[in-house]
Amino acid sequence: MFSDVEVKIKKRNKLLFSRDSQCLQELKELIQLQNHRTLVLWALDCAKLPLAQFEAKYPDERRPRTCLERCEEWARGDIKMPIAKRAILDSHAVAKEIDDLEYGTLCQAIGHAGATVHVETHALGLPIYELTSMVHKYGKDHFHGPVSGKINDYYNRLLYWQETTDKLELNWAGFLLDDTKPNKERLWRENREADS
Repeated sequence: MFSDVEVKIKKRNKLLFSRDSQCLQELKELIQLQNHRTLVLWALDCAKLPLAQFEAKYPDERRPRTCLERCEEWARGDIKMPIAKRAILDSHAVAKEIDDLEYGTLCQAIGHAGATVHVETHALGLPIYELTSMVHKYGKDHFHGPVSGKINDYYNRLLYWQETTDKLELNWAGFLLDDTKPNKERLWRENREADS
């Protein structure tokens, strides 16, 4: 299940998961079935834990929190994309500035969670980066259990939001209300298969 991750660990890659990682395939398939609103709520919800972990170590660094706040406002239609985009880029910038691989990848996970408001393909960035952080935290010999548990959590939270999102009477930006547009993660897969 983690053979590709273990190869990347041996190669000393900074990013240890990808959308092709065997352990993420079921989650990716479930992501491809969702409307954009569901993925936004799922990603913003799941990003709360990495944010809390990051802030426990870096309490004075506010950019990842600002990223999530601005992206929530963007999803509701309260602000326009350029303001949210700046906050997303700022969260990613923290990763480079702190020179801390475990916590930097949490900032990148948060940035991808926020960017899910823009396009569904960013949703998978949250687990790719957060799981990489977990491997750095637990080490190459002890990450299997925690990472497997986290993947199950992602899947179960997505099932929850799949059932709950449209039952909630939330304000949404107009572009998130258009269900005629296909899921971009599914389109990405279909285009990739067509090119093969």
